[in-house]
Amino acid sequence: MILTILNLNLKFQEMKNLIYHTLSISFFCLFLLPALSIAQGVTTGSMSGLVKDDLGEPLPGATIQAIHTPSGTQYNMVTQQNGRYTISGMRTGGPYEVTVSFIGFEPRVFKNISLRLGQRYVLNVDMDEEGIELEGVLIEGRKDPLLNDEKTGASTTINREAITTMPTLSRSVQDFTRLTPQSSGESFAGQDPKAINFSLDGSVFNNSFGLTGSIPGAPTESTPISLEAIEEIQVNIAPYDVTQGGFTGAAINAITRSGDNEFRGSAFINNRNQRLVGTNARGSEVVTEDFNVQQYGFRLGGPIIKNKLFFFVSGESERRSDPNSPFVAAAPGRTGANVTRVQQSDMDQMRGFLIDNFGYDPGAYEDYNLPTISDKFLLKLDYNINDNHKLSARFNTLLSSRDRPVARTSLGFGGRNQNLFSLNFQNSNYLLNDDIYSGIVELQSNFGGKFSNELRFGLTSNRNSRTWGGGDFPMVDILEGGRNYMSFGTDLLSPNRGLDSDTWQFQNNFTAYLNNHTITAGVNFEYFNFRYTFTPTYFGHYVYNSLDDFYRDVAGEEVELRRFQRQFSALPDGSVPTAVTQAYIASAYVQDEINVTDNLKVTLGLRLDVPFYGQTAERNLQVENLNFQKPNGEPISIRTDRLPEPQFMWSPRFGFNWDVLGDRSFQVRGGSGLFSGRPIYVNISNMVNTNGVLQGQIREDNTTNFPFNPDVNAYIPSNGGAPETYDLAYIDPGFRNPQVWRTNIGIDKELFGGIIGTFEGIYSQQVSDLLFYDSNLRPSSRNLAGPDNRPLYGFGDEENRLNQNITNAVVLDNTNQGYAYSLTFQLQKNFYNGLHAMAAYNYAVAKNMVDGNTQHFLSYENIAAVRGSNYPDLGFSLDDQRHRLISSMGYRKEYKDKFASSISIFYELRNQGVASYVYNTDINGDLIVGNDLLFVPTASQLAEMQFEPLTINGSTFSASDQRAAFNQFIEQDPHLSTRRGMYAVRNGVQFPVVGRLDLSFMQEFFVNINGKRNTLQVRADIFNFTNMINNNWGVGQIITNETPIGIVNIDPVTNVPTYQLNPSSQTLELESFTRTANIGDVWQMQLGLRYIFN
Repeated sequence: MILTILNLNLKFQEMKNLIYHTLSISFFCLFLLPALSIAQGVTTGSMSGLVKDDLGEPLPGATIQAIHTPSGTQYNMVTQQNGRYTISGMRTGGPYEVTVSFIGFEPRVFKNISLRLGQRYVLNVDMDEEGIELEGVLIEGRKDPLLNDEKTGASTTINREAITTMPTLSRSVQDFTRLTPQSSGESFAGQDPKAINFSLDGSVFNNSFGLTGSIPGAPTESTPISLEAIEEIQVNIAPYDVTQGGFTGAAINAITRSGDNEFRGSAFINNRNQRLVGTNARGSEVVTEDFNVQQYGFRLGGPIIKNKLFFFVSGESERRSDPNSPFVAAAPGRTGANVTRVQQSDMDQMRGFLIDNFGYDPGAYEDYNLPTISDKFLLKLDYNINDNHKLSARFNTLLSSRDRPVARTSLGFGGRNQNLFSLNFQNSNYLLNDDIYSGIVELQSNFGGKFSNELRFGLTSNRNSRTWGGGDFPMVDILEGGRNYMSFGTDLLSPNRGLDSDTWQFQNNFTAYLNNHTITAGVNFEYFNFRYTFTPTYFGHYVYNSLDDFYRDVAGEEVELRRFQRQFSALPDGSVPTAVTQAYIASAYVQDEINVTDNLKVTLGLRLDVPFYGQTAERNLQVENLNFQKPNGEPISIRTDRLPEPQFMWSPRFGFNWDVLGDRSFQVRGGSGLFSGRPIYVNISNMVNTNGVLQGQIREDNTTNFPFNPDVNAYIPSNGGAPETYDLAYIDPGFRNPQVWRTNIGIDKELFGGIIGTFEGIYSQQVSDLLFYDSNLRPSSRNLAGPDNRPLYGFGDEENRLNQNITNAVVLDNTNQGYAYSLTFQLQKNFYNGLHAMAAYNYAVAKNMVDGNTQHFLSYENIAAVRGSNYPDLGFSLDDQRHRLISSMGYRKEYKDKFASSISIFYELRNQGVASYVYNTDINGDLIVGNDLLFVPTASQLAEMQFEPLTINGSTFSASDQRAAFNQFIEQDPHLSTRRGMYAVRNGVQFPVVGRLDLSFMQEFFVNINGKRNTLQVRADIFNFTNMINNNWGVGQIITNETPIGIVNIDPVTNVPTYQLNPSSQTLELESFTRTANIGDVWQMQLGLRYIFN
């Protein structure tokens, strides 16, 4: 099997090395085959306990029979010599009926037991001799499921009831994982959103390549699987169970529903549009363009053979039409927070000019919609082979497409997507197609009560491509004041772009239960194959300093472009280059769960992950004769065909759970250990794709050599073959996958009235995180004069490059700098009258060197720094969620078996984001705009700064006017006012908190058909519900201007800069934050109708 998977077209020596590494790992794993275990993603529940006789002594040999009553699925077990038993691999949910029997003792029967995903239900039984009259069948009750001996680190379980009732508009998993206090959107524990491991029925179901969100379907903003199909979700942030790996943020495990002995089904339709949206955000009118979202779907499950073979099928479709952007061009009579600085007359004139002169229609620039089509389907079969062996198979698919806005990156010019400063035309957007096919087979087996086995094999395939309107045309960015003003042409990153990815996974599990020890060991093998075509700037990219420059250039005048760049094929036949990346992770682990005493469990484990790569990159001999260097000046050599070598990622872990009082009312738990994740594989593919062999690159700044040409093939070198200049992306040979050391301490206590109080403390230290630098950047030789004395570079390509034929040589390396911690306080209670409630507050800090959302290898240039992107400082993470308060509540009431009412609410109060204050110009001469952190002068330093007079709409502001305004801005800003005499901190600006409450209300009407209850359900989901009550509530704020100041020039002799304010309005009045007035700041409602039959 290994040789089949490794069917690669490699040179003999490379093949030999690859087979050697693989076989070495495999033979290591084979020694563990007597006790193999997997569970990258948990898919089942379990049950354990201690059986004692009438004298209180352990009772060995007692029979435990657990029956999942809806399906008739049976699990049988016999207690060990110490009277203990464990049943693993059980279906979640219930109810279960459990019978405990032994010769000479009265059988004990327990009903209404339910199991939760990844948790162990503890059922201890005291037996009585025959002839003693018992109470008969017992309705089993136990302490809250939060208080169980399986829990060590922070985790959240979302059951089917919550999935069914919680407010949701998108029907996405993220609407439910927000119940995790340590989450922030898709980020967990302060880590990058792509640092999670999302598993579906135990199979890897991530967006592993990492171009967009962490979960498949993100490119088209589609949910990859219908909520109809999900049974339960579990979020684990610090599971000290070494069978869980592949993440540094969180492991999110979702399992799908199964059929049982009854035919059960449901069909629904949901709808929302602009008429179900509020119009007032704190007194500001919110005008929502016409949009429509319609969701409809079904589910059906039942028996094929009663008690033996079951099926479950679900389907869901979504049709959406969303407005492109709330921002509009400035025109007479237009007012509001969504009116940009871009003049309507400029946009109209440009569209007409392009049509008349080039026959190219760039499309509309406002008042148009983005359509989305999403269809998903799932089929699952469950087969009870016998009482000891259970087989399940699942197949699901997603077919989706969405019109998406033009790529926002502008390589340092402020972002070309719609914002207060810039607008683009519609045909710069693109249609993205994203299809997913996934399947998995799982076999669960039990052997004599002492051993259990789990075998799993899965494949997930993703097919991604792009198209666009208007025909092929170069991308043109037009600047005004140093930042984007207008953009048109084919999206810079879309020509030829496509991605085919396949993820293969094999797992096997064998667990031994040996009295007080549960021995687990295992292997996991993952194979990723990516075929990625990425040719940015393939149609050419022209950047002009003004509209007038563009018009003069087309008229034939000599104009200096701010930048020209394009890539082209360097292959001999001129074909479009495609990068093939093959990645492997072989994992092995061993663990011992020790019941030290009846109230203390300790877990000791060791996990080994070995990532390695197929050597599919091309060799560029020219590069090996060039000199490159690290930021510290240390020389390095580059081999473009050598991807990182295999690294042994050891992850020791220790966990414990102490039932302090022995009655499971007060537990202390926690642990410490290493967690290894996967890289964002697009960063690996960058090296395969960007080596000077597949593609060439032309880029010149401040040049007159490239007059505008609408031909997308213009300026391609006529000689073909190896390009004269090109980019390089390289990975350090010793590069290690992301890894953190995480320590967790938790206390759960049953308080008054059955309330469960929890304290959770988590600290994560980076062991290996991502770091980027340009090894072709010439070191600085001088400094800026004045209080801001940062290093200065050459202000030109020749002055900045070590090798003139290399534009950039970006290296991916590691750093151990960075940490995150959080403190969580939580209260929750399940009442007996249908009410349940939870509230939690989380305080967190997260710092890193580089935000992991970097995708394109040049995206590192956007890292805000003082000394340039090669020298990032420890700053706050983009996912630094400082304050977060959440609460949820649900209540359901039935009325005389005729109808029922349900209400569910979710409230969240949090900081809405972070930002960095930077200069609006290139202050350090590295030719990158928007990445230089602001120096915050003291009052005396400000008096020394030179300012150029500023004219706005005919009003001129002197140097003293600007100094006074800048000083006032610093004083009123929460971040800058604490940094006087120092530099602003990356992502140091915390947006103000905003509180929003989401509500779901359901009214159910019951009808008995053939003696069974059928239900007609009417539902309303309202996000930001409190804004419906008071338009001042639920309204957010964003930063007004991240670039409040820039430089006009730097004296070439003295290095003294001359500054000028960059106000975002027509006056010098600067404020840090502006109230937003868009669809997220007002209430939104979705109405639904559902029919349920049993």
